[in-house]
Amino acid sequence: MAALFACVMVAAGIEDGEKRSGFDFMTEETQALQADDMANPGMLWVLQGEQLWQQPEGKANTACAGCHGDAAQSMRGVAARYPAYDEATGRPIDLAGRIYSCRASRQQAEPLAPESDELLALTTYVAHQSRGMPVTPAADLRLAPFRDSGRRLFESRIGQLDLACAACHDANWGKRLGGAVIPQAHPNGYPLYRLEWQAVGSLQRRLRNCMIGVRAEPFAFGAPELIDLELYLMDRARGLLVETPAVRP
Repeated sequence: MAALFACVMVAAGIEDGEKRSGFDFMTEETQALQADDMANPGMLWVLQGEQLWQQPEGKANTACAGCHGDAAQSMRGVAARYPAYDEATGRPIDLAGRIYSCRASRQQAEPLAPESDELLALTTYVAHQSRGMPVTPAADLRLAPFRDSGRRLFESRIGQLDLACAACHDANWGKRLGGAVIPQAHPNGYPLYRLEWQAVGSLQRRLRNCMIGVRAEPFAFGAPELIDLELYLMDRARGLLVETPAVRP
């Protein structure tokens, strides 16, 4: 590994003509698993999310559908433009954070823990409504400093291995590391089902895994740094199609 990255100094980025979804780096078997809704295991979380969308809960005894109606209509395109600026906090919020805060503000139910099946299911269900739509980051100038922060994090060396995200996913995509092809790290399929996890997981879980992999202290779930990273990664993935729930190794 040291030899592979020894000469990497500054990432050059990925040109639009070279931009490729992680789907393109998968084996034919994994691609077929994602493409078939009857076989894609991530669809189980979509179905669970649909049930939760319709289910009245909490003190207000209301359901998401009570306010937002048919998700196929009201949530179409939402995931393609998140993270978005949150007026309440004055900074970006990701889709899972928006679902969490929406439930909390209406006293619908007990808070949903990060990476809980319920939060993942609702987030996957909502994101699934944008499947096939191009990633179109929010055009909000207030997001610019947070996006820049995410870019700096992506390009900063961290951990005992002294590696940056860009060292793998900008400078060496398409090569192999530990027998696996290095993708371009576009988040257009999240939440997604990883065969390694045998479950659906969030982008934050994957980012934390990468940090642990380079022997760095991972940010906590919901940390501003992870939201800034997602904001930058979604801008970097602009134009790719939403695939939720994608399937990856």
